Amino acid sequence: MGAGLVTGAADDDPSGIATYSQVGARFGYATLWTMLLAMPLMIAIQMVSARIGRVTGRGLADNMLRYYPKALVQGLVLLLLVANVINLGADIAAMGAALQLLIGGPALAYAMGFAVLSLALQVFIPFSRYSAFLKVLTLSLFAYVATIFVVKIPWAEVLKQTILPSIHPSSQFAIAIVAILGTTISPYLFCWQAAQEVEEVKQSDEREPLKHAPAQAPDALKRIQIDTTSGMVFSNIVAYFIILTAAAVLHAHGKTEIQSSAEAAAALKPVAGRFAFWLFAAGIIGTGLLALPVLAGATAYATAGAWKQPYGLERKPREARWFYGVLIGAMTLGSLLNLTPIDPIKALFWSAVINGVAAVPMMVVILLLARNQAAMGKFVIGGWLWGLAWLATAVMAVAAVVMFVTWGKG
Repeated sequence: MGAGLVTGAADDDPSGIATYSQVGARFGYATLWTMLLAMPLMIAIQMVSARIGRVTGRGLADNMLRYYPKALVQGLVLLLLVANVINLGADIAAMGAALQLLIGGPALAYAMGFAVLSLALQVFIPFSRYSAFLKVLTLSLFAYVATIFVVKIPWAEVLKQTILPSIHPSSQFAIAIVAILGTTISPYLFCWQAAQEVEEVKQSDEREPLKHAPAQAPDALKRIQIDTTSGMVFSNIVAYFIILTAAAVLHAHGKTEIQSSAEAAAALKPVAGRFAFWLFAAGIIGTGLLALPVLAGATAYATAGAWKQPYGLERKPREARWFYGVLIGAMTLGSLLNLTPIDPIKALFWSAVINGVAAVPMMVVILLLARNQAAMGKFVIGGWLWGLAWLATAVMAVAAVVMFVTWGKG
């Protein structure tokens, strides 16, 4: 288990937890089926991204810049940068609020402490050592699976709603589906997983980009398939259980409005008990520590690649000043958002809008790159993976259209 596991787990960040809690609280079990829809689509686009990194030995933005217009690539990366900074700010705030729930004290101070800790780990510890820490943090997500065993679940109804899609004819329900898809299939995840494949090639004396070492392809591609599938299945199972917990505990008891992951944890306490509350709140901190380096790292990889600068977490800061400058800057700006009067919920809405704008063209360019023989050599991607990745792109395009059509409607 490697890049796929960490990428999948990082998708369930505190902002994602907030989204899943919101839709579960508002619509109950009616959105559970979306996890079955999203899972194969997420696997496909992440697997394509991972293969591009492993075959070429370069990150996504670096590859794109070699074959597609500079203005297009840099424009997409700038959208990614803005969305990720907002997400970083929201995740940092959620971690501080979660620790405040558990032990009391100043949430803002805790949030800044988490930001400094995460940044120090990214800058001063070599990634080959830090990646093991990230894998351990994925265990924190089992808190959301464990929570379900301390609440009462109507399993027959849950199974029905999971298998048979339930559609509510309202703009709010449509927006909820878009939010779930946008949270699950996010541009920063594409960049991160491809970059981690590149890092693992650079760290190994034996591995080479598959273009130059085709004999390594059978083992490498099999590993990517197992790793990515496992990571994305894990991610979607956790998301499923977060929606299920919110539906069974909050929606079932009339609590239908949740604004943040910390608020969801607090709402669990009087209904599901102290243990469920503690698990949920602790999970927010664990997944936040996992998600922060992924969000900041993906931003740095994409930005450095799009501007032809050296990149890599295994490099020392003096060897990749641009890369570490963006990483530090993104974390700092995200932290500073918590000192402004900006409403974090509205900021997350705009982050979702930006991701919705950026995801589809980025996915299109990734899929064109995956079929570009100059980039991929004999490892161009086709067959079922190619078709499923294009289906993922089409679904995200429809989601983006729905988002704009329903904009401002009740």
